[in-house]
Amino acid sequence: MEVTGLEVHYGPRGRRQRALHGVSLSVAPGETVGVIGETGSGKSTLARAVLGLVRASAGSIVVGGEDVSGYGIRRWRALRRRGVVQYVFQDPLRSLDPDLTIEDSLTEPLLLRGVPRGTAAERVRAFLPRVRLDGELLDRLPGELSGGQRQRVAVARALVTEPRLVILDEPVSALDAANRVQVLEILKELRGSGTALVFISHDLGSVAGVSDRVAVLHRGELVESGPTRDVVSRPRHPYTRLLIGSVPTLRSTPADRAGRDALRALLRT
Repeated sequence: MEVTGLEVHYGPRGRRQRALHGVSLSVAPGETVGVIGETGSGKSTLARAVLGLVRASAGSIVVGGEDVSGYGIRRWRALRRRGVVQYVFQDPLRSLDPDLTIEDSLTEPLLLRGVPRGTAAERVRAFLPRVRLDGELLDRLPGELSGGQRQRVAVARALVTEPRLVILDEPVSALDAANRVQVLEILKELRGSGTALVFISHDLGSVAGVSDRVAVLHRGELVESGPTRDVVSRPRHPYTRLLIGSVPTLRSTPADRAGRDALRALLRT
């Protein structure tokens, strides 16, 4: 994925609001890039623009070697059906059809690509161990699974087509601690598989453990990016330092909290 100078504006003429301003971000094959920022920073808008769900006001978007900036509905539909780019939603219960079995949900994207049903079913069963799911779950409906199992199904559905790019929008924020760890471990194991991953989250702690690089969005602008270790250990922008300082620890002191409050006040000015 190669995003250059991306602008996204919402609203009618004369009252348009800027959601993204001059954002440039690249993701190489097999690389995992974490995009972090608070609610309203533009993370989901970036994802939706890359997926063609919102129109870019300016800039360019290249996915899988194709410049999709000017794609209309038909060309986007064809691109999605080819499985070039996939999306994992925050809430798997809403993203999975409640009337389809898990097997039908997982085979559907393969069938859309023209894979024979028998071959698709075999591929799904072979893929399940990669996301730590049991074949006995294939006959169940999404409502019969736990939240962690549903999210792993959503990850499997996105990856079973072997896409070039997968965007994960807050994939662990709705999970409890145990299931969050499981999904993060799966994502970590997928690093270097050839598929590029964009992991969107407000939680730096979740992103840091699975990402090769981190990009920080603040008020629609990319304020910092670089290798994860460098960004976490030597943050340059005040907002990045705020995010790092906000990660809960057992050693937080009143002075630490006062410092974070002062930094928040600075960022609001």
